[in-house]
Amino acid sequence: MHTPTPATNASRGWQMPDTLLIVGGVLLLALLLTALLAPGQFETRLDAETGRHLLQAGSYQAVGEASLAPIFTAGEQTGFFSAFFDGMTSGSRSGSAIGVVVFILLVGGSFGIVLRTGAIDEMLKWLINRLQHKARLLLPVMALFFSLGGAVFGMGEEAMAFAVFLVPLVRLLGYDAITGVLLTYGATQVGFATSWMNPFSVAIAQSIAGLPPLSGAGFRMVMWLVFTLIYIIWMMSRAERLRKTQQGAAPGQPFALEQKFAWPHLLIVLCFAAGMVWLVWGVVTQGYYLREIASQFLVIGCVSALLARLFLPQQGRTNEYVDAFKSGAAQLLPAAMVVGIAQGILLLLGGTDPAKPSVINTILQHAASTIDGHSSMVAAQGMLVFQSAFNFLVTSGSGQAALTMPLMAPLSDLVGVSRQTAVLAFQLGDGLAHLFYPTSPALMGTLAIAGVEFSRWLKAMWSLWLLLTLMSISAMAIAVWTGF
Repeated sequence: MHTPTPATNASRGWQMPDTLLIVGGVLLLALLLTALLAPGQFETRLDAETGRHLLQAGSYQAVGEASLAPIFTAGEQTGFFSAFFDGMTSGSRSGSAIGVVVFILLVGGSFGIVLRTGAIDEMLKWLINRLQHKARLLLPVMALFFSLGGAVFGMGEEAMAFAVFLVPLVRLLGYDAITGVLLTYGATQVGFATSWMNPFSVAIAQSIAGLPPLSGAGFRMVMWLVFTLIYIIWMMSRAERLRKTQQGAAPGQPFALEQKFAWPHLLIVLCFAAGMVWLVWGVVTQGYYLREIASQFLVIGCVSALLARLFLPQQGRTNEYVDAFKSGAAQLLPAAMVVGIAQGILLLLGGTDPAKPSVINTILQHAASTIDGHSSMVAAQGMLVFQSAFNFLVTSGSGQAALTMPLMAPLSDLVGVSRQTAVLAFQLGDGLAHLFYPTSPALMGTLAIAGVEFSRWLKAMWSLWLLLTLMSISAMAIAVWTGF
């Protein structure tokens, strides 16, 4: 791991506010909005095919006058300070906020256990030692699997752990440190943005939008494959173009990474892979949702810890796996809190029921009137731009879903864009922005580990940003044209 450069230390004079502070600022803004905007409501109609109540365009009516929401609380009405409690305890175990909060904590803790076993790390080191300099052929394969990790279980911050030993590896193979960041964190975010089942992004957004889990999976799987392959081609062409100018091992010079890969590690890796197959089967054939998926991850974590204790006793005591669970959950606790507070913001504004008076309905009406008169194509692209810009302030995928989808889902009904397309705009705008915004803790952490200054990263990424932007616009256009 590299020591922070003087430039990094100098940057401590100003720091981007923590996500919780930003969400707190949004909560304060919501309080002010209640004093400026009168609540309103829509008429709804029951959609026979989906069973959902959809907004009827042109049915908005203002109800009463604007009045400042309570600072503390007023009976059952949510106030500024009670929004924290009300938001975190709202909903049910099948949705936002309490169900999503617990889901995030359990999945984070379970994945922490799997990483603590060391099985994934050791398997990669073993493969690299076996292949030696042919290991560079593994780079596109590893990028594919990192992208798959982002798509399947929302891998992001976890990439920093892999960057610790993979960045030195790519340097050893003659590449630069940026290649190591692209291989790990960069690939996870491409998968994160184009996922069909990411539990921290698309799954939450679909839940809020009232869509079934894994709905639209076929379109998203094709999108993931196309984005990932083009990303890998871009990454490898850049890496090979610069390889001869980078410092590293001389061609043909052997090396050896310290590794202790053994059959127990393989057993744990197979256990994890089997768990992913079980998860997909459960969602597709049994209708598993937040409760069942969280329980599946817990089973995977417990079985992995049991195998490690039986066959890898030197890896740690039982208490250390419990600590790994707590650490994994703790890493995602801010994201879980953001989800709860975000729900409190919605309650402060009157809730998301379109048939009941709320400031949210008034905001929706104003947003719809802004887009009104434009084609569904313009509306869809406008949603993409909005989600990309909003991610600068709220970098948590689950937090952004909780904040924006209650607005974007019914807005899509008003402007003639499907809710699947609204979710698509969210996930593309949210995930890909993590590659370029300095407000992303995972990006800045991975760059710090690799010893890459942010300005240098941006200089190398401008062509990728342009490429991914054009691809995202194209994906949105195809979604609108095909009625996705």
